[in-house]
Amino acid sequence: MHPHIPFMIAVDGPAGAGKGTLAKHLAEVYDFAYLDTGLLYRAIAYEMLQNGYDLADVQLAEKIAGSLDPATFKESALRDEAVGGAASFISAYPGVRAALLKFQRHFAQHPPFFKKGAVLDGRDIGTVILPEAQAKIFVTADLEIRAKRRFKEMHERGIESRYEAIFEEMQSRDLRDEVRKISQLKPAEDALIIDTSHLNIEEVFLCAQDFVSEKLKTSL
Repeated sequence: MHPHIPFMIAVDGPAGAGKGTLAKHLAEVYDFAYLDTGLLYRAIAYEMLQNGYDLADVQLAEKIAGSLDPATFKESALRDEAVGGAASFISAYPGVRAALLKFQRHFAQHPPFFKKGAVLDGRDIGTVILPEAQAKIFVTADLEIRAKRRFKEMHERGIESRYEAIFEEMQSRDLRDEVRKISQLKPAEDALIIDTSHLNIEEVFLCAQDFVSEKLKTSL
């Protein structure tokens, strides 16, 4: 790996597939900086919902995106399913994506705390944000399994929810992510695809680590 070029890992996939868990694990294993790019969109959506703004107000969403301060994020508040649905809605706005593009790329190309690499997870990291990433992973799973995981996660956090509502919301988000005109949810051509439907966490971790470690060797 060139001393002045950070190693970048792009982890993409739909909601509930396990990309966040995997990305955080990889960042810890390799001591890389970590960015959950979905939180950027969720923060915009959260501000609009909290203030009663119309989610269809494209110009306002773009304005908020342009002045976003990640230091003000209250992650627990951003994890609500309604916020996730709203984030998926506004993430289709080209102006919002453009406003956040520079921030995401700068984070990866100049990792904070003098880290030698960065791990970003989202829906278009390997295809749009960091097409030059040395390691790209696309994490997926069956919709029913993803919905059950999210339902269990919310129950454990004490958040009241209905499985049916979560399933329908995820189904709608999948459709929006797959058919939108920009930054569609799809694996990069050179991405490792991991279907976590019938794998446990350790198996997913090992599969991804083997892939990343091999990429690291060729980058030295």
